Amino acid sequence: MNASSSDDRGLRPARLLGLVALGALLVGCLLVLRPFLSALLWAAILAFCTWPAYRTLRDRLRLSPTLAALVMVTAEMLLVGLPLLFAAPIRAEDVEGLRTGVENLISTGLPGLGDRLVHVPMIGEWLKERWDALQLDFSPLTNLLQPYAGMIAQQLLGILLTVLSGLAELVLAILLSFFFYRDGPRMAAGLEALVGRIAGSQARRLVQLTANVTIGVVYGLLGTAVAQGLMTGLGLWIAGVPQPVLLAVIAGIISVLPVGAPLVWLPASLWLFSQGSTGWGIFLLIYGAGGISSVDNVIRPWLISRGADLPLLLTILGALGGVFAFGFLGLFLGPVLLAVGFTLLRDWAEEEPQVR
Repeated sequence: MNASSSDDRGLRPARLLGLVALGALLVGCLLVLRPFLSALLWAAILAFCTWPAYRTLRDRLRLSPTLAALVMVTAEMLLVGLPLLFAAPIRAEDVEGLRTGVENLISTGLPGLGDRLVHVPMIGEWLKERWDALQLDFSPLTNLLQPYAGMIAQQLLGILLTVLSGLAELVLAILLSFFFYRDGPRMAAGLEALVGRIAGSQARRLVQLTANVTIGVVYGLLGTAVAQGLMTGLGLWIAGVPQPVLLAVIAGIISVLPVGAPLVWLPASLWLFSQGSTGWGIFLLIYGAGGISSVDNVIRPWLISRGADLPLLLTILGALGGVFAFGFLGLFLGPVLLAVGFTLLRDWAEEEPQVR
C-alpha cells in the first residue's frame, strides 16, 4: 500500500509536467498556424460543403483522390477568378477618380432634383410637386461633412482594399482546400476520434449535428451573397454605372451584413442623380429597395432553416462579431460558430431533463 501510494505521488508531478508540455506544444502549434488559421478554417468548410461534388468526381468518374481534388480546386479558382478578371480594368486613375468623385459629392452635395424630375416620363410633374412639397434642405448636412470629405473618401477606399485583401485570402483558402479534399476521410476519422475522447458515445451524433448546422448557415450566407451580387450587378449594368462587376462582387461579399448590399446600390443611385441621370437613379432606388433587399428576407432564412432553426439575431451578431474575431472570413465563420454553439446548447438543454 505504501509503495503504491509513493508511486502515485511520484507520478503526479510527471503527469502534471506532461500536461504542461502538451499545452505548450499546442500553443506553439497555434502560434505557427495563426497567420493561416482563418484560411484553414474556411478551406475546411469549403471542402465539407462541396464534398458531394468531389465524391462524384472520385467515385462515379473514377478519378484518383489527387486528380479529383485538383479538378475541384481548379473549378473554384475559375469561379472566383473570372469575376475578378472582368473587374480587373480598374486602374490607379479609376481609384483616384472614385476618391475625387466622393469628395466632390460630399463637398457640393446632391444637385437640385426638382428640375430634373420633370424629365421623368409620365410621372415627372407629379414627382417634382412631391419633391418640392418636402422642402428638403441638405445644406446643413453638406456643410457638416465638407471638412471630412477627404477622410470619408479615404475610408471608403480602405473598405475597398479590405475587400480585395479578403478575396486574396479566399484564394489561399481555395488552394488549401486541395488537401482537405484529398485527405478528407482521414481528417474526418481523426476528428471523430478526437470528439469521441471528449463526448464519448454522443460523438457521432454531435458531429452530424455540427455538419447539418454548418451546411445550413454556409449555404444561407453564400446563397444570399450570390443572389444579391448577381441582382446588384444586373441593376448597375442596366443603369449604366461604371464597374458593375467589381461592385457586384463587393455587394455579394458584404451582403451577409444586415445592411450590406445597400452600401453599394444606394451610393450608386446617388451618383446617378449627381450625373443628371434622374430616371436611372430612381430606377436603381426602387430596384434596390424592392428587389435586391427582398432577397435577404427570403433566401437566407430558407437556406439556413434547412440546417438549423437559428434566430436571425444570432446570424447578425455572428457576422458582425466574426469580422472582429477572424477578419474577412469571419463573415462566414462567425455565424457558423454561433449556430453550432447555439444548436448544441439547445440540444443539451432538451436532453438534460430526460437524463435525470
